[in-house]
Amino acid sequence: MDLYTKVDEKLKELGITFEIVEHEPALTTEQADSFIEGIEGVRTKTMFLTNKKKTAFYLLIMDDKKRLDMNQFKEIVGEKQVKMASSDSLFQKMMLPPGVVSPFGLQNNEDHDIKVYFDKEIMPEKRMSFHPNTNKKTIFIESPDLVKYLKAIGYEANIIQLNAPEDVD
Repeated sequence: MDLYTKVDEKLKELGITFEIVEHEPALTTEQADSFIEGIEGVRTKTMFLTNKKKTAFYLLIMDDKKRLDMNQFKEIVGEKQVKMASSDSLFQKMMLPPGVVSPFGLQNNEDHDIKVYFDKEIMPEKRMSFHPNTNKKTIFIESPDLVKYLKAIGYEANIIQLNAPEDVD
């Protein structure tokens, strides 16, 4: 079974409605946005992060237009250093290639060792958009339903306040 089909089946099993837009492979958020222009829902970016020793993993979901202040995030999670996880770690933990990271990859995380964080700013949005384990589709799902999905697969949605990084002259 392909990874998208697992997502589709799980959402249907949970009674969660969603909208799928099929498109050519999207390699950047800008390209993905062009395929779904005019469709209601916040455009998200999902980052797969780790600590220096690769003993803790984080999935951070935020508005795709916002920049992450890595120093603030490491303080929130109580780490000395946080960085983008390698493509090897991404594949090992969620069976996903770079550019396809989303909360739906958590369904493939057998160790259940990834903590999920959402920027508080996007939570009031009615719908969010993601690649559902493939960059050839974009899924639109209502925000409360995404939280319901995460709980159903054994993950807590931690809501945090992220500030935009200070511009340095």
